[in-house]
Amino acid sequence: MNEQEFKQRYKKAVDQLKTDHQMKKRIEQNVKAQHPTTKRARKSLYIAAGVVAAASIGLAVPTVWQQWGGTISPAKEIASNAALMDKDQVTRGYTAIKTENSNIVPVEIPKIELPSGDNQNVKADMIGLVVYHGNVYTESATTVEGADALALRGKRLGKTSGGIHELSSQDDYKELASTIGKADIYTVKGYNSDFRIMSYIEVDGQGYAQFFDKTNGISVSGLSALIGKLNLKDQVTAAQWESFDSWNNGLGQLQKLSVDGSLSSFIEQLFLAAPTAASPELQERLYGDDNRKILYLTLEDKTRVQLVLFGEEHMVRYGYAPVFFKVDQRAFQQFWNSLSK
Repeated sequence: MNEQEFKQRYKKAVDQLKTDHQMKKRIEQNVKAQHPTTKRARKSLYIAAGVVAAASIGLAVPTVWQQWGGTISPAKEIASNAALMDKDQVTRGYTAIKTENSNIVPVEIPKIELPSGDNQNVKADMIGLVVYHGNVYTESATTVEGADALALRGKRLGKTSGGIHELSSQDDYKELASTIGKADIYTVKGYNSDFRIMSYIEVDGQGYAQFFDKTNGISVSGLSALIGKLNLKDQVTAAQWESFDSWNNGLGQLQKLSVDGSLSSFIEQLFLAAPTAASPELQERLYGDDNRKILYLTLEDKTRVQLVLFGEEHMVRYGYAPVFFKVDQRAFQQFWNSLSK
């Protein structure tokens, strides 16, 4: 399918679903994300929540909208390491380091705080979200092609009502309310619905699917508590990586990566990595530096997981979850060096 056909199909999907202005905006952003032609704004990588094009590169805080002032800056982080912290530290979202032994300190990610709608001065772009069983599921950093999504489509849960926007109140966040317009919602085969659900629509026989993950209201003691749910271990069939310069400029210069012992060893190290809460100071350091690479892992079920690697601090991040994972320095550096042009 060429770019023009892709755009025409999405336009028809928008018209057919009779989505509101917000849905049209998000679909247009999906088109641009899959066919990038212009340079991305570097500052957008600091945002706590944002558009789908930047979903897993720099998105952080468990709020459901991004606030814009004169400049874009990281929103206040509320995830925190639970142990050895006083009340003031938790409020400010600092990370505690446990020094007396090697035990990992878990990061507590509270449930997403639903907006009150009282602040009429907030200009916002909603991220993709669906409310299911009283929890907010946000757009995933894992994708799948429509043709492959059918094999993963599980039990139908209902149809989203749409209608959530930046001024919605808590009362608007009812079951299957969403920011994605009207779409059928399903469970995902091979994944717990407490973690992941999916939307699916068809236009002219062409399927379009999107995953939504619940990465809030959890305690993260390691990657197994989060990325372990992605079924990464022994499931990778193909891998690619992209430099930050390529991503930032929309060049799409993906480099093939061998699925070999080096990659398997790195994935093993990911599951041993220590979680670190995404404080504003940490985000400022990480996203103020271009020393990043993006890793794309295709699994046996055809899903494609996107991870961000931060070279200076040997950290890895997945999607919206406000937590980074500190990988063993030697193992990280060895794998990082293998990702060369």
